[in-house]
Amino acid sequence: MAGKRDYYEVLGLGKGASDAEIKKAFRSQAKKWHPDVNPGDKNAEAKFKEVNEAYDVLSDSQKRSRYDQFGHAGFDQNGFGGAHSAGGFDFDLGDIFESFFGGGFGGGRSTSRSRTAPHRGADLKYGMELTFEEAAFGVEKEITLTRNERCPRCQGSGAKEGSSPTTCTVCGGAGQVQVRQSTLFGQFATVKACDACRGEGRIIANPCQQCAGSGKIKKAATLKVTIPAGIDDGQSVALRGEGEPGARGGPNGDLFVAVRVKKHSLFSRDGVNVICEMPITFAQAALGGDVDVPTLDGKVKYSIPEGTQTGAVFRLRGKGIPSLRGGARGDQFVKTTIDVPKRLNERQKRLLREFADASGDEVHDMRKGFFEKMRQTFGR
Repeated sequence: MAGKRDYYEVLGLGKGASDAEIKKAFRSQAKKWHPDVNPGDKNAEAKFKEVNEAYDVLSDSQKRSRYDQFGHAGFDQNGFGGAHSAGGFDFDLGDIFESFFGGGFGGGRSTSRSRTAPHRGADLKYGMELTFEEAAFGVEKEITLTRNERCPRCQGSGAKEGSSPTTCTVCGGAGQVQVRQSTLFGQFATVKACDACRGEGRIIANPCQQCAGSGKIKKAATLKVTIPAGIDDGQSVALRGEGEPGARGGPNGDLFVAVRVKKHSLFSRDGVNVICEMPITFAQAALGGDVDVPTLDGKVKYSIPEGTQTGAVFRLRGKGIPSLRGGARGDQFVKTTIDVPKRLNERQKRLLREFADASGDEVHDMRKGFFEKMRQTFGR
């Protein structure tokens, strides 16, 4: 990094410059030193590279932070002008000003290969609703969707049977043409999509009658989708190659089945664990006993210890959700709430009063402790 100028100095800025100031300075310096403005001037070309290198770093918040902390040493030692790892740069003299002038300079970077090369098809998304149990244990479903498919008559070429697309004579198959224009800085060449072939690089003189030359047709497709056990709300299952067909022989895109899990009346989920809130009676809480607990596998017996308090949580091991990555199932946590009766007959009230008179505070440890703390705080 020896000999490199400070990036802020290159753009004529102070270290506290705002993003807007950096962009403005870059525009000014880049226009001044662009090789098309200074044809054959090696010094101008070097300064133009220096300006772009500085802007590449200072316009990126992460790179700028690293530069402010470590200077040039914080970047790849391989230098400027190629696609490098962490801190490297990748630029093209032809397309730096496309956003400023509507096209590249000096002919611009050739995009003919990207315009006329095979292109991967678009991805599709399909929404699927599952029950809590289906998401927990997995399920196989059939879905039907309408999508574009490669035309079977022309095999995606768009040309009528017995014919084929021809290379565009206007752009020579490049899909783009060069247009020269005069500006304040001199004459520049811009690149735009070829009007004759609409940027495709080829012309279909005899279009396929089935797809009208598009190479695609709309068709309903029925697919089987295997939902893995343990999938959660918001996750997706990818069906590779089931998306839109590619262009010019490119591969198909993918289909993503996005899952929405319906709420359960008894269970909720925390990762691979299942949460269940279960009411118990005052008598069950005080005396303990066996109760039926609902799980994803059906009802199981659980022995509640006597003196169970409201909010107590019990664990049922292995009764949760299977892990999506394989391995053991999670657990089920049962949170108890004491269901205090609201309507009592006279006999029930009398028995409860007798119980209260007979027990006092001796059997209510929490209540006894609470009032002891009150006496310590406020006195008698």
